[in-house]
Amino acid sequence: MAPLSVFDQLVLHPFLGDLPTGWLRRPAAHGRPVLRHTGYRLFREESPAEHFWLLRSGIGAGSFVGWSWLSPPYRWTLGAAVAEDCHAIEVDAAPVRLLISADPALGRELTARFLNVMGSRLQAARHRLTELYAYPDHPAGASGPG
Repeated sequence: MAPLSVFDQLVLHPFLGDLPTGWLRRPAAHGRPVLRHTGYRLFREESPAEHFWLLRSGIGAGSFVGWSWLSPPYRWTLGAAVAEDCHAIEVDAAPVRLLISADPALGRELTARFLNVMGSRLQAARHRLTELYAYPDHPAGASGPG
C-alpha cells in the first residue's frame, strides 16, 4: 500500500481535516511528513519560527505545535523538545503566512483555529498553576514552592 500524501494526512487530521478541499490543498503543498524521536529539539526560544507541526501520533496527537510563526517578529517565545516519539506534518510557515494574506477568509479560519487551541492551552496552564500554588499539599503541588 502506498503511503498517504500530505494532503490525505491533512484530510484525516482533526485540526484541519474539515476545511474545504481547495483550502486544504494550499497548506498541504508546504508540508512534509516527519518522524521526530523523544528528545529531538523542535525549536529554541528566540530562534526564527519557520515551521509548525500538525501532530499525528504521540503526545498531543490531533493538535499542533507552534504558533509564533503567526505574528511578527516570527520568533519562538518558548522552546520545545519532543516528549514522546511522534509522527507529524511539518509545515513551512512563510508560504502559509502568504496564503493567509492572499485569502482573508482562509486567514480568518486558520487564525481562529490556532487561537482557539492556544486559549484552551493557556486556560489549562492557569488551572495547573492554581493547583500547584493553591494546594501545596496536593500531589501535583508537592514539588511547588513551600
